Amino acid sequence: MAGAARDTAAGPGGLKAELSLFDSITIVAGSMIGSAIFIVSADIARHVGSPAALLAVWIAAGVMTIAGALAYGELAAMMPQAGGQYVYLREAYGGMPAFLFGWTLLLVIQTGTIAAVAVACARFGAVLWPALGGPMWLGWESVGLDAERTGAITVIAFLTFVNLRGLDMGRAVQNFFTSAKVLSLAFIILLGCIVAPNHAAVEINFVNGFFGPGQWSMGFVGAFGAAMVGSLFAADAWASVTFTAAEIRNPRRDLPRALALGTGLVILLYVLTNVAYLCQLPAVAAPAAPPAGGALGQRLFALGIAGAPRDRVAAAAMQMVWGNAGGVITAVLVMLSGFGCANGLILTGARVLYAMAHDGVFFPSAGRLNRARVPAAALVIQAVWAAVLTLSGTYSELLDYVIFAQLLFYVITVGAVFVMRARRPDAPRPYRAWGYPWLPTGYIVAAVALMADLLVVKPRYTWGGLLIVLSGVPVYWYLHRRALRAAESARAAAGGGDWT
Repeated sequence: MAGAARDTAAGPGGLKAELSLFDSITIVAGSMIGSAIFIVSADIARHVGSPAALLAVWIAAGVMTIAGALAYGELAAMMPQAGGQYVYLREAYGGMPAFLFGWTLLLVIQTGTIAAVAVACARFGAVLWPALGGPMWLGWESVGLDAERTGAITVIAFLTFVNLRGLDMGRAVQNFFTSAKVLSLAFIILLGCIVAPNHAAVEINFVNGFFGPGQWSMGFVGAFGAAMVGSLFAADAWASVTFTAAEIRNPRRDLPRALALGTGLVILLYVLTNVAYLCQLPAVAAPAAPPAGGALGQRLFALGIAGAPRDRVAAAAMQMVWGNAGGVITAVLVMLSGFGCANGLILTGARVLYAMAHDGVFFPSAGRLNRARVPAAALVIQAVWAAVLTLSGTYSELLDYVIFAQLLFYVITVGAVFVMRARRPDAPRPYRAWGYPWLPTGYIVAAVALMADLLVVKPRYTWGGLLIVLSGVPVYWYLHRRALRAAESARAAAGGGDWT
């Protein structure tokens, strides 16, 4: 393990430690903000049915996210190595839990999200370039190639090429697009809440029907938990910055700060963006649309957030202000957001494969750096599998399956704070988890309760997600035993040399 730690650290000939605090914050925020914030509020509103509950879902997901990030900060400052969360799981629990995390990350968490975000870029790009739409060229049922998927693969290939050129290129793209999409959400908030609020929607959502009908029952509690799947997915990927720990100039100081500041900024933007949606559209279908706004505005107002066409809530909100031009504006915003999100995921995910290769449980080539001192083979492997998922057409369903698994890994990683405090009480801890032990405990309790709720409400997805994780067990045993045999052969050869 110590050898792996040295191999995956920055240094001469190794990964380049060039990321600043600002770069780290943009990785956190940029990886979190994708296309989900523009879409998932529709499904949340259908589950919970009131403005207050819609905002409560986002706030609850935000509190959980920030609590988890504050706990991760202690582990990040304590073990600033490439691979981040993979390393924390390895040091706290051993090789198998760490491998299962890396396996699931490669199989669907990182690559599936890259595929989904790239497709969203191409899909919204069809608003500007209709050629990206159209029927499938080659394929069978949902599997195949069309213009939209070609556009998505082009996005993945281009961003992988950018990151193959070195960390400077990758972080420059990340900084630009993260700044652009933070400003985009700020634009939606300013326009929707202050410049041009829809007074009819404000009255319905905030004056007459904020809490909705009496609904606080056990059934509603279950629906609330199911609704949090969307908000947690929108707020996911915040831990990706830990994968690049060895490339941060001062990781012991900057990683905890980046986790706290990045997640805090994004959650604030998410909550305010949903307030902006509520200032334009009723949370649920309105009994009668106001006479103003034209035919399009009246139809969108009558449908509400819960009935937004194709769940494009942001587009519906912008169309309430600018008509059809609002759809074009939203398409540009989603493309900017998706491009930056995909770049952050591509940049960070390859570092986990790099760390796994140094532990002998992944292809050795993934553990080597190119002339730009980035893990080239790991970047290419990640891109190829993301492209395959794009062609398969199943990435969105796989993402539904993985929410439960992702929560599971978050829980056991936050639990690693307690394990490492007991196992290594004297280890240097430049940052100690804020609110320990109560805040990490609260996160674990809330996440376990949500997982139990999902087992009941969405059993198909939760059990499916668990099976994806467990599929890595036989793979780990095979790779681990192969690594042990290779180590024994090396020792035998060295011992034989001593006797001759």
